Amino acid sequence: MKKFFAWGNDLHSGRRSIPFVPKTKLWLSIAAVVLVASVIVPLVNGFNFGIAFTGGSEFHVANTSETDETIGTEAITSVVPGAEPNVVPTSDTSLRITTDQLTDDEMQQVRESLVAAYEVDNEDVTSTFVGPTWGQDVTEKMIRALVIFVAIAMVVMALYFRTWKMSLAAIVGLFVVMIVTMGIYATLGFEVTPEAMIGFLTVLSFSLYDTVVVFDKIRENTDDYESNRRMKFSELVNLGVNQTTVRSINTSVISVLPIGAILFIGVALLGAGTLTDISLSLFIGTIVAAASTLFVASPFYAWLRSREDAVQEQEQLVDETRERLGLPDRAPVLFEDEELAKAERAESARA
Repeated sequence: MKKFFAWGNDLHSGRRSIPFVPKTKLWLSIAAVVLVASVIVPLVNGFNFGIAFTGGSEFHVANTSETDETIGTEAITSVVPGAEPNVVPTSDTSLRITTDQLTDDEMQQVRESLVAAYEVDNEDVTSTFVGPTWGQDVTEKMIRALVIFVAIAMVVMALYFRTWKMSLAAIVGLFVVMIVTMGIYATLGFEVTPEAMIGFLTVLSFSLYDTVVVFDKIRENTDDYESNRRMKFSELVNLGVNQTTVRSINTSVISVLPIGAILFIGVALLGAGTLTDISLSLFIGTIVAAASTLFVASPFYAWLRSREDAVQEQEQLVDETRERLGLPDRAPVLFEDEELAKAERAESARA
């Protein structure tokens, strides 16, 4: 732990530095490849949508001493050979079974078969029909909420940071989180349910929070960059990201640990159900969001600003100052490069 704290202090002072900005092209290229893969995989494999989005028949078995999935599968296929049941334990005494849409007669036969297979009472097996229109309605509302959320976030961040480029960089990072998370779901075949979508939308808020924390430090470092002759604008941005790296890691770990605990409890103790659906999307999205802030949003912001004439002029002046004073072409270490600080004061006095 002491080494971790020492590493964090070194990042804050600049003694050590992770090249988030110097290797912008590398990070953005990797992000682009991952994004393309995350788009292609769903187009090829598709998503594993739950019954709320596809429609079908759903059965719940309660008060059973046996939650073996094969029992439910055999019970249903024995009376409806063409059915493709999906049996999921929701606790140690109950199961949820979904199939394609069945007729009323077939649903009654399946109910009776499940009662016999799991040796429960008739009232312990319930059946319902879920229409696909409900899932479509949920999807439409989710998209509407997402558009409103992004629009409000862009306006608020543009006003808070007083630059649209920070707002744009944050939204780009947000879209990376969205697309990559969807790509992971499609690649691994995780079921997409309304509960998973709720967790997914929650992750976007965490992603935005993490980005705002990092960007706030960047804004603090670059507030008066035009008069700075010690560090280039890109070095100030990179220092800001490094100074908040430990905080970003700690925030992510603190968030992931309880989510992981809930996910473990949902899978190992209670079975895959609502608890697992929402915690799984939170678990994946939180990790992706932390990486996106550090390796996508921040470098992308530095790249946007690097094209400005004022930024290019400031970096050229820093280069000239270092060359004139015989200083190394690197970012100084805070509180240590006294020679550079003295030279800067002397230069300012002559000016």
